[in-house]
Amino acid sequence: MIRFANLFDNPNFVEISSMGNIKVYEYRKDMSVTNATAINAHYAALMNVRKRQVLIRLNNDAYTLSAGAMQWTAGNVRMVADVKGPGGLLKKAVSGSLTGESAVKPRYEGAGLLMLEPTYKHILLEDISNWGGLVLEDGLFLACESTVQQKVVMRSNLSSAALGGEGLFNLALKGSGIAVLESPVPREELIEVILENDEIKIDGSFAIAWSDSLDFRVERSSKSLLGSAVSGEGLVNVYRGTGRVLMAPVS
Repeated sequence: MIRFANLFDNPNFVEISSMGNIKVYEYRKDMSVTNATAINAHYAALMNVRKRQVLIRLNNDAYTLSAGAMQWTAGNVRMVADVKGPGGLLKKAVSGSLTGESAVKPRYEGAGLLMLEPTYKHILLEDISNWGGLVLEDGLFLACESTVQQKVVMRSNLSSAALGGEGLFNLALKGSGIAVLESPVPREELIEVILENDEIKIDGSFAIAWSDSLDFRVERSSKSLLGSAVSGEGLVNVYRGTGRVLMAPVS
């Protein structure tokens, strides 16, 4: 039997969201400060700059993590490298280099607790089955149930994507299960754009995730080169079709 003191009963360590067997905790104040850093830490907490941690309760199931994301485990929890031979490692290394994600994502399985490393980013919990398929901007993936399938998707028009300064490949999550994402902005600031056989054009990398049913391209803001030059916008990201886009107010 394992018991914890000054963890779940700590008033500074507060649960802020949950989904399924995943809970997100937040430190109300950063108490690991010195005389030189106390003032900055105080005002950081007032502006919602706080450490957050994800706790996963394993019930004889499995979760896939970004490499290095685990802080500690308790109980009968074991790590399994999800790689099948040298060929599998090479394939994952290539996929990781394309999407900016870790090449090998370890899988933790068994029964017990799995705590992830603290982060100052905001945590999003997404049920992948509600999306049908979810495409992520680079660096958002933190963890997911191992029932979630991961694949690399490529932009529709490679030349425009390269000219627009965007990557050519993204990580897509499919199937069923919960995914844990690290967002640069809180859920309260994210705008959800719902498209029904329509399109949205965004000037910059404000979309952090979108349905894989959407056709994502990088296009000129105007049909003519002169029009694009006059508008000052140049190239824009275009999401077209039926699906959803999560858009942040800052890139």
